[in-house]
Amino acid sequence: MLIIAIILISILLVTGLVLYAVNLYKQRRAQELGLPPEPEAPEIPEECCGQHEVCERDSLLAAVSRDIEYYDDEELDQWRGTPSNEYTEEQCALFRDILYTMQSHEVAGWVRSLQLRGIELPDEVKDEVILIVGERRS
Repeated sequence: MLIIAIILISILLVTGLVLYAVNLYKQRRAQELGLPPEPEAPEIPEECCGQHEVCERDSLLAAVSRDIEYYDDEELDQWRGTPSNEYTEEQCALFRDILYTMQSHEVAGWVRSLQLRGIELPDEVKDEVILIVGERRS
């Protein structure tokens, strides 16, 4: 039994060393050829690929992407840090105007962008955003 365990450990050790050497060779070869050491992150397709439980494109979480994208809404930056319950009716109307001028597949990205920029959605607009994103996911 001890001999079998030693043989198995030896095989695993040799396999690990071979894989390490192959990986090291590939990295050095890539550097010699001027190739990037790590592959680029794939672009999220227009339609969800179906390989994730929640499509990254439809996610409202800012943690999914760190890229800030503007949706012709630069004027909203003036409300950075404003609590969601302190917007006036006119300000809520501006958020709604921007929301309803974009396509439904852009809404989740817009909300992520607002979060990354430190802009809270007005409470009066949140339900509408959730409804649009929810319909899109269905």
